[in-house]
Order: sequence, then C-alpha cells, then structure tokens
Amino acid sequence: MTLKEKIQAEVKKAMLEKNAVGVLVLRMLLASILNKEKEKRAKLSKDEKDIAKLEQLSKINDEEALEVISSEVKKRKDSIEQFAQGGRSDLVEKEKKELEVLMKYLPEQISEDEIRKIVKDKIEELNISTGKSEAAGKLMGAIMPQLKGKADGSLVSKIVSEELK
Repeated sequence: MTLKEKIQAEVKKAMLEKNAVGVLVLRMLLASILNKEKEKRAKLSKDEKDIAKLEQLSKINDEEALEVISSEVKKRKDSIEQFAQGGRSDLVEKEKKELEVLMKYLPEQISEDEIRKIVKDKIEELNISTGKSEAAGKLMGAIMPQLKGKADGSLVSKIVSEELK
C-alpha cells in the first residue's frame, strides 16, 4: 500500500469516526498530493504521448509524497510561529492539531544530537574547512538527501552554520 493509498484510507476512517480535524487535514494533504501529480503529469506530457503510460508515470511515489507532507508540516510550523507572534493562541492550537495529524505520516524524526553527529561526520568525510560560506551549500547538498523527511531542513541548516563557525 502506497503512502497516498494509506492517506486515502485514513480519510475514510476519519470520516467514520467524525474526526473533523483529521478529515480536514487529510483531504488537504490529498489535494496537495494530487496537485503534485498534476505538475508531474504536465512535465511528462511534453515527451510522453501514450495516455496510459503517462498516467502510470505521473503517479507519485512514497518519497515524493513525503516531500509533500514535509512541505505541509513546514507550513504549519511557520504558521504556528507567526500566530504566536501575533498573539493568536486560538489559531496556534488549531495549527498544532493539524501538525499532529501530519506528523503521523512522516518517518520518526531524528534528534538534534544525531543531526549534529551526521554533520560533523560529513564535514570530516568531505574534508571541509570551517568558515567558508560555499562550504555550507556543499555540506547541505550532501546531508539533506540522507535526512529527507527525518529532520527539519531549517534545523539542519542551523546546525551546519554552527558547526562551520
């Protein structure tokens, strides 16, 4: 069962349980996934003319679905921060509930200490001298595929900056 199919099944389950937040968030997530599939199909349609093959190729895999979920999680975290600064505790709570639903579909997040160890190991492996700004981009490019979906990119970026000082 793909991640998309699992989410579709969870929408039905949330509807039966009358879980309004779950239904809202999961439908929004499915819409985002379908939009991603449409984007992929539009790009592929320039080269592929066979409709059946195009349909098959445009389906997103679990890795792409995780990217969509990660993007939605990031949106919720940003919203929570903005609403907290604006003193809107009601909206902060709403976004936190939505974030809770989304986090169920991401792999277990690794700790800050584990990220720091990975960053240090990669600095050593790539023989990067600290303090160079172009080194940060090189390091992030080497680390993020390994941490995709398992760690927040902004946290990884912060740790990379700290370790390159």
